[in-house]
Amino acid sequence: MNVAQRIWAVRGLRARHRPVLFDIVLAVAATFVEVGLLFNDGTSPVPLPIAVTVLTGAVLLARRRFGVAVTAVTAASAAAVTAAGYSPGGAPAVVALWSLAETRDRRVSLAVLAPMAVFLEADNVCSPPVSIGAWVLGAYMQTRRRYVQAVEERAATLEREREQLDLIAAQRERGSIARELHDIVAHSVTVMLIGVRGARDVLETEPQVAARTLERVETSAEQSLAELRRILTLLRGRHAAETRPQPTLAELDELVAGYRAAGLPVRLEIAGEPQDLPSGVELSAYRIIEEALTNALKHARATLVTVRLSYGGADLEVRVHDDGAGTGEPGPGGHGLVGMRERVAVLGGELETGRVPGGGFRVAARLPIGERA
Repeated sequence: MNVAQRIWAVRGLRARHRPVLFDIVLAVAATFVEVGLLFNDGTSPVPLPIAVTVLTGAVLLARRRFGVAVTAVTAASAAAVTAAGYSPGGAPAVVALWSLAETRDRRVSLAVLAPMAVFLEADNVCSPPVSIGAWVLGAYMQTRRRYVQAVEERAATLEREREQLDLIAAQRERGSIARELHDIVAHSVTVMLIGVRGARDVLETEPQVAARTLERVETSAEQSLAELRRILTLLRGRHAAETRPQPTLAELDELVAGYRAAGLPVRLEIAGEPQDLPSGVELSAYRIIEEALTNALKHARATLVTVRLSYGGADLEVRVHDDGAGTGEPGPGGHGLVGMRERVAVLGGELETGRVPGGGFRVAARLPIGERA
């Protein structure tokens, strides 16, 4: 579990369990304080104000969902106790004001604060500084909670960006290894081919020369095999850490649904009969679409993005077109289009990106899958 997942797990646990226990303790404490304040002058407790106070304390349990209504109930409770000839302490009303400022929009809590402060002062429940102080404390706690939430979200974002940068670095390293592997194979096969041809030409006239030439071919082949084993071992070590299967075009609906949920209107079109594709082609097509949608979401401000897959012949055509006003390209330090070009180049395909005359940005890739691949 990475840092981002741990953050959300802790927040989920806190959101499910801690508030319930806190609300119960707060309601009980406010009830006891209010009952104590009602009879602090030595008068004998009577059922009516105690019952009203207990019911008001129970209502405080709903403060998170019905903040305005709970505040109104505490005011009505204080008025009823005062009408019965007792002097309420105002603990439930203070808690309600604090809770309203802590859980609701600032404009809503301010709109309730003014009449509540006037009412509580007129009813001799509590002074305006106490009411205002409770509201200020709640507003401060709301601001701090939002700040902590923003910090946690920023930490999660940085963690995802770090993982993405690590993945890019790993892909670059694998690209370097792949180029090295290609050079070794190409060089070794060329040397062996020339040596075998030379040995065949002099086999009858100079058998000793042919034998020495074949010995050199054998040595070159052994060295090449040893180098290939070393590189393949290195590659297996890199891939051993990857336990998740690579995505396929069968998961394209899920990918598109995720971007729709993020607020990007995406339309998926498939032309032709879907067919089995080489794994490299399928993975590259998926990643190209994923990167194009990411760029559209981050930079294009589009109202519609069309993703089109065209099967048929020896090529798979991938097109992603948005109608946004952005350039469609990543910002400074971005690697999206570079990665697309590398994937297409490895497969021997073609890639076109850029603004289109009708508006928007288009990514069009042709990936060979048949005889031309």
